[in-house]
Amino acid sequence: MFRKVINPVLFLPIALFLNPINVLSSETKNNIDKILEEKSNKLFISYEDIEKIILNNQELKSLENLVSSAGFNLSSQVSKRYPSLDLQANGLPKYVSGKQFSSNSETLKTSQFTANPSLNIRWDLIDPLRGSEIKIAKENFKIAENNYEIKKKDLIQEARKRYHKYQKSYQEIQNKKFALDLSTTSLNNAKAKLDAGIGTKFEVLEAEAQLSRDKQSLNEKKIEHEINRISLKEILNIKEDFEIINEQNLTGFWNHRLNKNVNAGLENNLSLKNLILQKSIKNNQANIFLSQNKPNIYISNTFSSTFSRGDSLSTKIDSEKSGSNYTNTISLNFSWNLFNGGQNKNSYKSKIADAEAEEYAYKNLENVLTTNISEAYLNLKLNEEKIISSMKEIKSSKESVRLSRLRYDVGISTLKDVLVRQSELSNAKSKNINAIYNYNLNLDKLERLTLLEVSKKCLDDKKNKINDTESFCNIQQ
Repeated sequence: MFRKVINPVLFLPIALFLNPINVLSSETKNNIDKILEEKSNKLFISYEDIEKIILNNQELKSLENLVSSAGFNLSSQVSKRYPSLDLQANGLPKYVSGKQFSSNSETLKTSQFTANPSLNIRWDLIDPLRGSEIKIAKENFKIAENNYEIKKKDLIQEARKRYHKYQKSYQEIQNKKFALDLSTTSLNNAKAKLDAGIGTKFEVLEAEAQLSRDKQSLNEKKIEHEINRISLKEILNIKEDFEIINEQNLTGFWNHRLNKNVNAGLENNLSLKNLILQKSIKNNQANIFLSQNKPNIYISNTFSSTFSRGDSLSTKIDSEKSGSNYTNTISLNFSWNLFNGGQNKNSYKSKIADAEAEEYAYKNLENVLTTNISEAYLNLKLNEEKIISSMKEIKSSKESVRLSRLRYDVGISTLKDVLVRQSELSNAKSKNINAIYNYNLNLDKLERLTLLEVSKKCLDDKKNKINDTESFCNIQQ
């Protein structure tokens, strides 16, 4: 008899998935949705666009200028291989006037304009410092280029992480809305049973409490989603609003074995290469200190001239008198700093010790990279299993919710059991969302650490496509 009183929706579990209900109170809806109000004409950003958009990052532009600076410094050091040309002029013109008095001779007068330009060419044939200085400039330029690439790849990885996080928060909102719909249906059922005289007030209170928790959780996820949006905008350095593909998908497959990952990571890592360059710089700096005690040989050519108008040291000034002379001197010169108290020797030992320290830093970074690559690879495999298990858990949890609601409808189960099954289903969906998120993160991390390529196809060890329907490679998202 009671079946005619209870709403027929109680016998249609499929309504749980097809009938979304807006359960936010008007006050909460106004406060949250006003903040998250959508704008028109949004920029669309795909996962593949990140690598291009990240070039607008301000920190990356700063490093780009440092690369240019290192390039100019290298050109400056290379210029030391070529002759230098100097032009000097002492007075253009210079005027000299005066008198010279002597009791034994006539007074002499001076009133003269002069100009003394000189041209000096110098070419260092043997400069003990030049070779090491050029090598240091080249290595600093290469380090600057590597630092730019390191930062670019780090920013791309971080931007991808925020992109995945933004997708994840959207999926969590959908999951919370789904849980909210379940709780709304449970509350309606509890109220219908209470009105029919076959339910209890306690069950209604339980359903209302669960609905309140789901509302709060949904609001928290909406705020988290907005924070993730702001964070993604910041790293991409974009001012306008944007849209992305909200659906979570696997970004690719990793078809490389662990040993290959480690070997490629150590071979391609730019930070390790920078440490090698730093060691070479220290050794070249040490050589500079030793070279300061070696002879420097250079050729110089000095052309000097004098132009004058007027008289100098004459009894009678002739203002129209003029004259000129020039000299040209070519010489092979030699300089040698023989001893400076052992300063250069001690400085040499200091730089050699610095170079040895770079070796230990290199070995330490090798160990850290090996650990990070291994962890990322194992976590990737772990999340593959989590994705499969969570999908199975979702399937079974949906069936549990359906059966528990049927049992509750016929009076052989309690609302508490229905609410527990709802929570299990929501948790299973959350596990799946997190598993996909962590899988994509570790995939990006492996690509960043090894510089190997992410594949769009899942292959076995022999690079053949896997056709097993039970395989992770063939799961349907």
